[in-house]
Amino acid sequence: MIWVKAFHIIFMVAWFAGIFYLPRLFVNHAMAEDEEVRARLAQMETKLYRFITPWMLLTIGFGLWLLFDYAWAAFSQMWWLHLKLALVVLLIAYHFYCGKIIRDFASNRCQRSHVWFRWFNELPVLVLFAVVILAVVKPF
Repeated sequence: MIWVKAFHIIFMVAWFAGIFYLPRLFVNHAMAEDEEVRARLAQMETKLYRFITPWMLLTIGFGLWLLFDYAWAAFSQMWWLHLKLALVVLLIAYHFYCGKIIRDFASNRCQRSHVWFRWFNELPVLVLFAVVILAVVKPF
């Protein structure tokens, strides 16, 4: 089970690296005025999204393995696990919403400002803090 946990953490770190960088590309895309720069950023966003999506799927897969083989039996009565799982669902929704933003940029339908994307970029940071604290400290 320790190998499963190790792979879960490795894939989660890879996923988060991308999910931290992708909205930074959105900030730059929203600020860009040159069409060539916008096209390059759209290509980078698409490639990064395609690169990190398998890491998300592997994170979920190994997480479910941990949940069903270990965590649920040990911690199902503790609220920290339920809150952690809810935050993971929120992060998955965030990931897919990033995919929608990429499609919106590609078709010139995105009207959000770079300031909005700067705030949007902070959500996964807050989720990461909460999930790690919940998983390590198990406060309730």
